[in-house]
Amino acid sequence: MNEPSKRQNPAEQYEAIDVSDFVYAATGARVRRLTMPDGTHWFPAVDVCKRLGYTTPRKALLDHVPEEHRDNLETVTGSHCLSIPAGRSWRRDLQLIDLQGLILLVNACTKPACAPFKQWVAEVIETVQREGHYTLTEAEVQPAEPGAPIAYAMPEQVAEAIVRLEAHNLRLDEELVGGQRESIALHREMLATQQATLAVQQAMVRAMERIADRFDTLVLERRTSHGHLTALPTTESVLADWRQRLSVTEDVWAVAVVIAPVLVEKGELREPLESIAARTGISVRRVNECLRLLRKHACIRSRGGSENGAPVYVLHQV
Repeated sequence: MNEPSKRQNPAEQYEAIDVSDFVYAATGARVRRLTMPDGTHWFPAVDVCKRLGYTTPRKALLDHVPEEHRDNLETVTGSHCLSIPAGRSWRRDLQLIDLQGLILLVNACTKPACAPFKQWVAEVIETVQREGHYTLTEAEVQPAEPGAPIAYAMPEQVAEAIVRLEAHNLRLDEELVGGQRESIALHREMLATQQATLAVQQAMVRAMERIADRFDTLVLERRTSHGHLTALPTTESVLADWRQRLSVTEDVWAVAVVIAPVLVEKGELREPLESIAARTGISVRRVNECLRLLRKHACIRSRGGSENGAPVYVLHQV
């Protein structure tokens, strides 16, 4: 591409086309870029190949980019006495390509998004062959600052490609936002369903407790004689009944002797397992097994838990 008629010193050179937009129109995405002090631009080959659809960057470089247009990061930065950029993605052996290398990869690409860019490149070559030069059109609006460089309009094919890509990206963003909203709404529905299920389960537990209490009352009412309730159970009658229900081992009997008086006198047992273990001299684990055995043989039944987390037991009336 020929420079404008007004030649400039190297320190005053500027880009007629913004390189970021130039690369975006060529690849269809923003890629990382390193600009050297001399104004040359270098791009990670892996970024460009990924955006252009090349599955094997190494093969793409060997097939389409000559050695003079590619190098590794350490060599490129070292030639300008610059340090390697920070970050794990900037490795010393990272392969870079210059602007000509990028154009070569684009021209070899078969993605439809690259077609407008390749058409413009073909137009530039044809114009140069026919007229001996290619000149950018000056923009309608020029910088107002004194001495500012002339602004040039972006080629129509490049500008249209950028517009289409931006519109495509906007649609993708809208679809992403829509998907996120649907996901949030679904999560809220699931949470509401879980809360409703928990409420139903709690209501069922309370209903079962009321049924159990009512059942105990009915059993007591059936144990009447001539309109009078039979005598309330005593510790001795409870222990005697338990002996008939199961084979009482020494451990079970020790637990039974401790809990029976409490159940008879208070109507329920709220004593922690550790306390029963201390009073019987057996382990907490064995106490729990004894209580499970008493429940299994309908000697006692569980009725929830106390405030301190201890299980609550009552006599299983028959």
